[in-house]
Amino acid sequence: MKAELVSIGDEILIGQIVNTNSVFLAKELNKIGVEIAQITSISDQKEIIIKALDEARKRADIIIMTGGLGPTSDDVTKHALCEYFDDHLVKNHNILEHIENIFRKYVTTPISDMNREQANLPSKATILHNQFGTAAGMWFINQAQVFISLPGVPYEMEALVKKEVLPKIQEQFVLPALYHKTILTYGLGESVIAGRIADWEKNLPESIKLAYLPNLGRVRLRLSSKGAVLDTLKKQVDEQIEKVIPLIQDIYFGTEEDQSIEFLIADKLKRLGNTLSCAESCTGGAIATKFTSHPGASSFFLGSAVTYAVDSKTSILGVERSIIDQYGEVSGPVASAMALGAQKKYKSDFALATTGNAGPTKGDMGQEVGTVFIGLASPEGVESLQFNMGNNRTRVINKTVNQAFEILYRALF
Repeated sequence: MKAELVSIGDEILIGQIVNTNSVFLAKELNKIGVEIAQITSISDQKEIIIKALDEARKRADIIIMTGGLGPTSDDVTKHALCEYFDDHLVKNHNILEHIENIFRKYVTTPISDMNREQANLPSKATILHNQFGTAAGMWFINQAQVFISLPGVPYEMEALVKKEVLPKIQEQFVLPALYHKTILTYGLGESVIAGRIADWEKNLPESIKLAYLPNLGRVRLRLSSKGAVLDTLKKQVDEQIEKVIPLIQDIYFGTEEDQSIEFLIADKLKRLGNTLSCAESCTGGAIATKFTSHPGASSFFLGSAVTYAVDSKTSILGVERSIIDQYGEVSGPVASAMALGAQKKYKSDFALATTGNAGPTKGDMGQEVGTVFIGLASPEGVESLQFNMGNNRTRVINKTVNQAFEILYRALF
């Protein structure tokens, strides 16, 4: 069973927004056994949408569109669908009541005729109720293929997918079982890892596929299998993972099943009843953002200080000026002092600290671009480690975040 995702919107094509909808849809569809044949981004033009639908149905059983359902003149998706399915718009009174209710409760400006017209929907569509917005979803069946149109607003689309779309797909089609499991490694590049595990990879069963997923200091190894019985797939994949772990034991950080390393760290901290804080300079809050993006972070994550300037390091974290003057902002002693300062300020069990030179010029004491120190304060004491993360600013920041997670993970596990 294959699906094609079609993202509609000029804002995607000009790089104004990131197409996170396709990422979400691909993950959710994969979980229920639907493969993605292709992901396409197209402009808000009726003829282009119609052409995209014609092309997509040659490749896929399910075509899911996102975007172009708003109230303005550039939102033409439902008009394109009417033309494609030889249909017309009719007023849906339930949706109209829902739209008017949203404006009464949550919108300060008066409802307009354009807003009301969002209740005019194709007569052949099964309407998917959007509880969080005014753009209803639509479900069409044509020649045994399913066409789904969803709002482009991510949280509205995600709720519709979970509540309406996935259950309907599972009812409509007989789906195979798909199973993925991902090995987390840190510290070696993909080519080195590939050399280590070449013999194991060569002997993998034909039903199991291996993918290397490198990302700035870490490589994830994803094993995938498809078949009729999920338990059988799990057993086969798990057997292969047990065989490869001894070959990569020094860089092995466990496995993930749709869980990131920060999620695994968070789960461990919660189970231990421990807490965490951060003091970030060169990473500018990126570590804290990763942790707080998960619900329930307040149960273990107590706070973070972005202390970019010298004065903020001294006034907020209590780092002694003499340490900075002697060693420089980018140094092991300062990273350690920052970690201890965060640990004391937030009364946390663990504290991560980063200080580094992300570029483009050398640091105050001649530190090369890419020089980073990461400090970790724990109940056992404090340590700092030095790294060189390269000469690209974005790379330095992202690699530092990943390295900080690795250090904390090793301390916890």
